Amino acid sequence: MIATTLGPLKLDTCIYNASGPRTGSTDALAKISASSAGAVLAKSATVLEQNGNDLPRTWQSDKVASLNSEGLPNKGIDYYLSAEAIASANGKPYLVSLSGHNLADNLAMLTKACKVDGIHGIELNLACPNVIGHPIIAYDFDQLRDVLTAVQAHEGLKASKKLFGIKMPPYFDGPHFEKSAQIINDFDCVHFVASINTIGNALVIDSEAEMPAIRPKNGLGGLSGPAVKYTALANVKKMRELLHPRIAVVGVGGIESGEDVFNMLLCGAQAVQIGTCHWIEGPKCFDRIAVELQEIMQRKGYTSIEQFRGKLQNWSKEGAAKSRAARKAVEAPKAASSTATESQNNLILIIVSLIAIIAGLLGERFMLTA
Repeated sequence: MIATTLGPLKLDTCIYNASGPRTGSTDALAKISASSAGAVLAKSATVLEQNGNDLPRTWQSDKVASLNSEGLPNKGIDYYLSAEAIASANGKPYLVSLSGHNLADNLAMLTKACKVDGIHGIELNLACPNVIGHPIIAYDFDQLRDVLTAVQAHEGLKASKKLFGIKMPPYFDGPHFEKSAQIINDFDCVHFVASINTIGNALVIDSEAEMPAIRPKNGLGGLSGPAVKYTALANVKKMRELLHPRIAVVGVGGIESGEDVFNMLLCGAQAVQIGTCHWIEGPKCFDRIAVELQEIMQRKGYTSIEQFRGKLQNWSKEGAAKSRAARKAVEAPKAASSTATESQNNLILIIVSLIAIIAGLLGERFMLTA
């Protein structure tokens, strides 16, 4: 019911993990594979193992946002290409994420990944804002074109025919959407675009200590979680409109419910990654969200995501009226229940008051006859 495809890959469910929290070890990857996640995506890897930025480097506020400046702590590309890592996916499509310090690093890791049979897909992270001293590649359009030109010429990727995609930062201006999509459309090697990564250079203040909530980069970090959902939806919608149909869009950012996934799919996402919610809730979030998505589809009469994917309607008076009617239908039973509860409470108060009065009268009578 909620299956999808991503290039040549078939995913039993259209949701899977984003590369980030809870993806750095084989134990963590195995827990993802045991859930309803449709694929398993490893932590963004560098050529060699690295510890990342100084602690504390993360901050969370449930139902609001999260902030991180981790600096890509990971065990190195060889770990995520190992037989143990591949086995941890337990037969589900297994993808690796590459985030080298430079183009040479990325090409070296790409060469290794293309030679490993158990790797089903590769995601090149062009959007990480948290490596100190390094720019976000996808904001530098000349650099974006240079990187994709090198990847397109990579003989190993051509020969392996593996799924290949790029992780993108959020865009906020129309010409930036258009320019990035124009560049990506020129490269047949790109099968999907994952949009969005965190919103860079956010700041959270600890009011009691009068200092930033995290230590690296003077407190600046990547913003994620529910606060970025609306930016992510807009980016998915714009990318789907501007990219060639052969390039799939994977929605990422602020997903914490089946309704959030439903909205991403309406905007044209082929699949949806979940990061912060997975970080907070653990792999059980994939089970819950999959069930919630199916319940929404059943209520609306959909039997597959292709029946509504990319079919977001324009605003209309008819649609607004339909939404109001739906809200009233939900609110009416709640109001009736509230009224009934209030009436019951009032009745109980009356009964208690009568009992108190009767008790008082009986007590008075007993004293008179004593």
